[in-house]
Amino acid sequence: MWAAWALPAVRVAPNRLLSGEPVGLPALLPNWAWLLALPLIFLAFYPTNAATKRPTGIAPAGLTGWLHPVATLLSMSGVLAGLFWLVGHHAQQVALTESSLARTSLGAGFWSIVALAWLASLDALQRLSRSSVLRHALMALVALPAVVLISLGVGQDLSLMKEYANRDDVFWVAVLRHLQIVATAVVPSVLLGLPLAWACNRVPRLRQSVFPLLNIVQTIPSIALFGLFMAPLAWLAQQFPALAQAGVSGVGLAPAVLALVLYSLLPITRSALAGLEQVPDAAKTAARAMGMTNAQIFWQVELPLALPVLLPGLRTAVVQTIGLAAVTALVGAGGLGSLMFDGLFSAANDLVLLGVLPIVLLAMLGDAFFRVLIVLSQPATGQARATVATPWANAEGRTG
Repeated sequence: MWAAWALPAVRVAPNRLLSGEPVGLPALLPNWAWLLALPLIFLAFYPTNAATKRPTGIAPAGLTGWLHPVATLLSMSGVLAGLFWLVGHHAQQVALTESSLARTSLGAGFWSIVALAWLASLDALQRLSRSSVLRHALMALVALPAVVLISLGVGQDLSLMKEYANRDDVFWVAVLRHLQIVATAVVPSVLLGLPLAWACNRVPRLRQSVFPLLNIVQTIPSIALFGLFMAPLAWLAQQFPALAQAGVSGVGLAPAVLALVLYSLLPITRSALAGLEQVPDAAKTAARAMGMTNAQIFWQVELPLALPVLLPGLRTAVVQTIGLAAVTALVGAGGLGSLMFDGLFSAANDLVLLGVLPIVLLAMLGDAFFRVLIVLSQPATGQARATVATPWANAEGRTG
């Protein structure tokens, strides 16, 4: 908290290439805003008992079991919205008083407070509900006020928003290209990883050769692996014109997808194998007794039972691919990595952020999506059925 307070919230520079002068959060706060900050800090960091996860100094009975987490979520939502309004208002004042080339960039203090608010919200959600679906929905609501401010034009004078305004047409093309790269890599990985896991489950000796190779692939740097495919693919495109017409070449999507497929095979294959190993033999025996073929047993018995173990590996592969897809811009594949590297090569930090922040957001959305799928794929247990969805009902149940 002290670091977030002491570090600069924004930096004001005469142009996009200079680092600028730091401006701390106290300089952004008007006099009356200090009164609003005090209850927010109190609600967010009110001490809790580590054993009960309830506020200390207040009777643990009744509604207090969920009152503190809800108050924390509301306060953190206000902190995020208020912080963005402050930096946006300061950027607007700079745009009115300085030259048209002046830039107001987000500083380390801003990002520290955002990270602090996010962690406090996650902790409150853990104490508020056991439902993963509800936690992700509430986390989206925490960020909703800040998103509304952005949609209303608050912060449009920030350097990051100016970079977006200058490249809005290229930005969305890059986002779609990034998603295309991820989908083109993950889908073949699943189509290859599932049969490979099935074969390793049927023939255990295959594991001694398959997994060491996949482990070695994980140790190869991504840029080096892209480079290994460039020459062979260029030769194949030259020898077979049909491949060249299909888009296969030494640069572009082909080497990027091949490398990402190899990277994704290990988590998918290993998790699929772990899931298949946990399928009870009695279930497979009963399926054979019903006259099912091996293919029918796999698709109708083994795969559904292995799905809760397979999905975490698929989640790892998707999040990993979203991050690695940024590097594919170096081999001409495009995507959000192209914006990121354009910013690096031109020493424009806000352009780098314009490419990095959507990648982080996509990774978080992908992770949340698969976490929800994992919860939905698991069979309901007695404990899960006994859990009441509403936090106030949970609090009353604990006090009864």
